Amino acid sequence: MNDPDHRRRRFLYSATLGVAAIAAGAAAWPFIASLRPSAKAQLAGGPVRVNLRNIEAGAQVTVVWRGQPVWVLRRSPEVIGRLDHEHLIATLRDPDSTVAEQQPPYAQNRNRSIRPDVFVAVALCTHLGCVPLFRPEVGSEDLGEEWMGGYYCPCHGSRFDFAGRVTKNVPAPTNLVVPPHRFINDDILEIGVDHAAT
Repeated sequence: MNDPDHRRRRFLYSATLGVAAIAAGAAAWPFIASLRPSAKAQLAGGPVRVNLRNIEAGAQVTVVWRGQPVWVLRRSPEVIGRLDHEHLIATLRDPDSTVAEQQPPYAQNRNRSIRPDVFVAVALCTHLGCVPLFRPEVGSEDLGEEWMGGYYCPCHGSRFDFAGRVTKNVPAPTNLVVPPHRFINDDILEIGVDHAAT
């Protein structure tokens, strides 16, 4: 058992296995590395920051988060006051945001927001994913005298108020989706990170 040929065979066998294992690992590495998301993909899924100082009251900007358009609306005191208007509440399908999947718990309120003056929503109609139009005017020829401002989906006529709450008798089944978000400070909003993480 201790003869030189046996030891030599054992050494060659072990060395061959070692080299084969290294070669297999080197050959598999590019495939394994290709499964990791690219830097661009990681950035696309990462949080997006918005400077609120650049948005006047009553104005809205659109940013992209995870490949989806997201609205950031600076609601004026007048718009905030309209969100509780009796006439508006009577026209809404889910005024209290009872469908929990439509917003994080900290936005499950009448304003559907952390702060009453800032509204954040994924800009896709919950019917078939069209992008609704920003229609801030009160009363309009095409939407009717009762229109109190909000979002109108041109694809199939769904209507949402400035808290993203859907009206009754339209194709959209639920309110607009509010993504996770938080405030870094009074001026910086971060979309994609939960308020609870602060």
